[in-house]
Amino acid sequence: MPQRPKDLQPSRSARERLGAEIRHWRVLRGLSQDQLGALVHISGDLVSKLEKGQRTCKARYAADMDTALETGGAIARLLEPAQADVDNRARDVDNSPIWNASTPLGAWLGGTLEEPRSTSDWNEFSTMLRRNFLAAASAATGALLPLANASSATAVPATVRSADIDQINTAATTLRSWDNLYGGAGVVRDTARAQVQWAANLLSADCPSPLRGGLFTAVSGLAAAVGSSAFDAFAHEDAQRYFVFATLCAEEADNWPSRAVSYNLRSRHATWRGDPDTGLTLAELGLIRADRLSPAERSMLHNARARALAKMGKTQQALAAVGESDDSFAGMVPANEGPWMAYYDSAQHHGDTGHALFDLALLGHPPRSALMRLQTAVDTHTADYARSRTFSRTKLASLRMATGDPAEAVADGRIALAEAAQLRSLRAKHELDELRGLAQRHPELPDARDLREQISSMVTA
Repeated sequence: MPQRPKDLQPSRSARERLGAEIRHWRVLRGLSQDQLGALVHISGDLVSKLEKGQRTCKARYAADMDTALETGGAIARLLEPAQADVDNRARDVDNSPIWNASTPLGAWLGGTLEEPRSTSDWNEFSTMLRRNFLAAASAATGALLPLANASSATAVPATVRSADIDQINTAATTLRSWDNLYGGAGVVRDTARAQVQWAANLLSADCPSPLRGGLFTAVSGLAAAVGSSAFDAFAHEDAQRYFVFATLCAEEADNWPSRAVSYNLRSRHATWRGDPDTGLTLAELGLIRADRLSPAERSMLHNARARALAKMGKTQQALAAVGESDDSFAGMVPANEGPWMAYYDSAQHHGDTGHALFDLALLGHPPRSALMRLQTAVDTHTADYARSRTFSRTKLASLRMATGDPAEAVADGRIALAEAAQLRSLRAKHELDELRGLAQRHPELPDARDLREQISSMVTA
């Protein structure tokens, strides 16, 4: 028996009145939340939250729903008072004792306030954090990332110089290279923690105005790189903090490409952790003012959308997102892309889209395109991106194992196993464990059984 819809209370706030109006028109037109979401290019879960007044309705959503539901503008007319209601709540938050200079930031993030437990909680938390960002930075920015006993081995200069910013950029480039070659655990993670601690402390130093944007952009890039290492090492709470910090720094610098990179990472992290709805929201936040982003940056974020949509089982929307990613990638001129997008070449693009199509194939979509893209990624990744190549090869083996070519899957799996043994990557082990589970579908094959045993020995070591 279908569950009775929750009663709404439109008299309680303007935002809930707007939500009740959305539900009224949706029910009147005989649409489910998923059906309305598909018409206006958002998830059914987001429609549900808008109806309950749990999320703020954007002007674009209101306009699209007015069109789809033929309301004559009824939803958009309620948008302004609903937004005023949100602004009033925001002022209440601003006036609350979130942080003061007598409270160590480490305790503030991890003890004085209840620590956020989910990705969606972190989205709200990051808004509060940004309002206190500069005050916090001037008092004790080094504690902004509550790492266990992390300390800076090098004294922070009193005044920021161009050379200091260059040092942060070089550190970020080096860490990304190590991460791609070796994975995020071990020495890479330890080195990364010290580097970002020093860079965060630098935000409290005097900074000449012409250098300020470059400083915050550099710290954003370093935090994103360190977050990626933490993600690979399964230090998920640290990764989440680093990614949020990267977004805050990018926004403080008014750097839209850096902001896009951080939202891409946050989206992928949320989707990987089993929250694709939030992953989709974060990817779409990254695409705000897409006109300010390069083709590679737009392609990267559409890939993040595709992966979230695929995990949600929204086949047609995921395929459309892959198509948008392909279109953006086709317009890319490598010489015009920033150095932070150097990784996003044909191999990366085919691997990312192949990952999204992999999830669709497991749901029954024809696997041909996923197999072709993953094979292209495996064939064209250079040695500098050993981890990405291993991920794509493992996915390729898993898909072949799942779709009827176990002999070839075993051959790919053995190579992936040998490659993963050279990495310090818990995600690589996780991907292999998925392959082991799929290999159980072929108990009659000795080679598949042998591969399962080899993977078991590695992932439990």
